[in-house]
Amino acid sequence: MGVVLACDLGGTTLRVALVDAQGATLADAVVDSPAGRFGEGWAEIEADDWWRAYAEAVEALARQAGALFDEVEALAACGVTRTQIFLDAAGRPLRPAITWRDARAADVMDDVMAAVPADHPERPALNPFHPLARLAWLRRHEPAAHARLRAIAEPKDYLNFRLTGSLATDAISSARLAAVRGAPLAAMGCGDAVLPLLLSPESEVGRVAAGLPGALARLAGRPVYACSNDTWSAVAGLGALRAGHAYNISGTTEVFGVIGTQAAQAPGLMTVDWGAGHYQIGGPGQNGADTVAWLLQLLAGQSAGKADVAATLDALLARPRDPQPVLFLPYLQGERVPYWDAGLRGAFVGLNRRHGAGDLAWAVLEGVAFLNRIVLERGEQAAGGVVSEIRFGGGAAANSIWCQVKADVCERPVVVGAQPQPGIVGAAVVAWTGLGRHASLDAAQAALARPSRRHEPDPARSAAYRRLYQLYRRAEDALAPISRELSAHAA
Repeated sequence: MGVVLACDLGGTTLRVALVDAQGATLADAVVDSPAGRFGEGWAEIEADDWWRAYAEAVEALARQAGALFDEVEALAACGVTRTQIFLDAAGRPLRPAITWRDARAADVMDDVMAAVPADHPERPALNPFHPLARLAWLRRHEPAAHARLRAIAEPKDYLNFRLTGSLATDAISSARLAAVRGAPLAAMGCGDAVLPLLLSPESEVGRVAAGLPGALARLAGRPVYACSNDTWSAVAGLGALRAGHAYNISGTTEVFGVIGTQAAQAPGLMTVDWGAGHYQIGGPGQNGADTVAWLLQLLAGQSAGKADVAATLDALLARPRDPQPVLFLPYLQGERVPYWDAGLRGAFVGLNRRHGAGDLAWAVLEGVAFLNRIVLERGEQAAGGVVSEIRFGGGAAANSIWCQVKADVCERPVVVGAQPQPGIVGAAVVAWTGLGRHASLDAAQAALARPSRRHEPDPARSAAYRRLYQLYRRAEDALAPISRELSAHAA
């Protein structure tokens, strides 16, 4: 029985699985992703910690799968994006990777904006999370590392490089870096050569090299495909990589977008060519299902495992609600899409003496859903039409109440995929397409990605949420200046 080895390198966990040609996961293993180091406005991870975690996960998978592990026909890995690994001429990391949560480049944005002409199409997307901004920061603050820089890789590309010895990326994950080729990169003291070879997700990077340690040695000679970022892969794994659909991946962070057929622009949203005539209009947020874990830790004074979080959340949501709702602004770590503002902060608005932990839990779920609606409205307006449904995946999709809240707030059906790990399914879609088992990514998606639960919006609840949403927007406008002043105190 042939299988592919799919990997999803996430912000919280790194998961590997053996997936057959029908999309069934036959064996899997999961390890914690490296936590790295972080502080106010910065976050970084050693690139080799991702490689060690990957090797550990594959070793565990091989033990679990037994002889099935030797049936692996190909490998594909998706992974976190908006993360830069700076490499020297030998492919060695020059410093820890600057991750998706890192806003340290805010202090060099004047240099960045000066390097990009006013009419350059990438200029509206420039912010402290942009790779050009990270390059500007490196040049100013770590000039010795900048002088030795030869290539920039995403985390999953670094895994593929360690597997094959070939450095390449996909045109989707590295779209922002590719967009500043030429004069902008030259202004940062770099040539276009820092951008690795650009491939389509289903293109082969190389073959697994001989001599790798442990179970990886058993995979020598298998093809490794470029794949793409974790969002793209999860969207394919949910079956939402088609026009007229929206996607929502809710894990450590929240990612939301609309799929259209044109490269339309929307304020604060990223428009990326996702191949085969599909454009995503949306992008990654900074705050998602992790806000629930934060709330429960705040209430209990200690962290808990995923099972405990789910059970505790269900218990809180079952409590009676006060007639007066509470608003929650979920900007605990600043925000990327749609505001790109590292100075935003979270808030509970409207607390009274009757409110309890259950009211706060509802407010957190609703606050994240209101943020989803902002992105949905902007994306639909840019795409020129209303989406038929929102395909929902990630850890939060297991909670039926949150699914219904999102449906009621966004006033669109929310459909949950049958597989709990859509990123794994998406990586398998890539691998089976690369092997030629399916004629295209669309055909593979149709064969492997299957929907499960469907949540229709409730008209009465949607009407109530519509009024609350307007208050949410007013609260955002009123509190944003105060948030920025408070966050400035930490500096």
